[in-house]
Amino acid sequence: MTEIACGLDRCRFEPHVGCFKAQGIRGDELRAAGVPVVEFPVHSFRSASVLHGAWQLARYIRQQNIQLVHTFDYPMTTFAVSVARTATRAVVVSSQRAHRELIPGIYASLVPMTDRWAHAIVVNCEFLKRHLIDDYGVSVGKIRLCYNGIDLNRFHPGPSLRPAALPDGALAIGVVCALRPEKGLLTLVEAFARVRGLTPMKLAIVGSGPVLGQLEARAAELGIMEDCVFQPATQSVADWLRAMDIFVLPSLSEALSNSLMEAMACGCCAVASNIGGNPELIVDGERGVLFERGNADALAAALRTLIENESHRKELAANGTRFIRERFSLTCAAERMGAIYEELLNSNDHSPWLS
Repeated sequence: MTEIACGLDRCRFEPHVGCFKAQGIRGDELRAAGVPVVEFPVHSFRSASVLHGAWQLARYIRQQNIQLVHTFDYPMTTFAVSVARTATRAVVVSSQRAHRELIPGIYASLVPMTDRWAHAIVVNCEFLKRHLIDDYGVSVGKIRLCYNGIDLNRFHPGPSLRPAALPDGALAIGVVCALRPEKGLLTLVEAFARVRGLTPMKLAIVGSGPVLGQLEARAAELGIMEDCVFQPATQSVADWLRAMDIFVLPSLSEALSNSLMEAMACGCCAVASNIGGNPELIVDGERGVLFERGNADALAAALRTLIENESHRKELAANGTRFIRERFSLTCAAERMGAIYEELLNSNDHSPWLS
């Protein structure tokens, strides 16, 4: 959301950002870019604050003459889509950026209800488009595709100071992600244990999250802890990626992964499970390698091939880097979203009722 708001053409759009809590580094980035940030302090959907927040939101949209409202996450979609659709004349757009099985609690029931209220739903990959059509009956004409963009000035190949935990003589296999169950990281630990004897190598797992203890315990059981590096979430993501020879995303559930795109942009040879939006980024054997999710043997076989064939590994990495740099810049994403906004604003179908 921040990247789109900052990247929109200011000759055509004047972005405003609304949120429940106007705190944190993204708020600072937006304000530095001249984007107004307004807070609608809804503390709970079960409290009176939701009624006051709804009134504030509708009033702000009308006072600022806002013509299009776009929600980017499930709490704001639940709150703002119905308010903007029933109490204002704005075009209303929601987002679906991950598989809906990951939406927690009551939101899992509430978000699908907003599909009827929104004029359009923006997805970030073809996989999610099919997910909404097949599993939720959303009309294909309501869905718009806008791939994520990444900062190519930050994520690019090049020399970097290798972290001390990754010695120069060792092949580095790694991942950067939130350490959550759906990332399937035990598959990576199991596969690494099968190939670690092929050459001096290290496994770098960069990130924080609830499965860290489970990963460390399994690495200890497999006797590979001395070759594993567990690095907490860091601002130096690009440096870690440039230090990795092979990046592995073993997700059990995935939409379009920014981590995978960032790794490819930095020159890693990419390996990923063949689910979600991963095949939209990796053509197997051309821009990286795909394997069956949850299959440690298949991942180990893929790693073995890449470890033993350096020239092939580097060719896949170069192809992946070129693909990302050509198609997934922040500029491309902002231009595509701008085109979606203009199309919707120019449409005659802005009924205040359900569609």
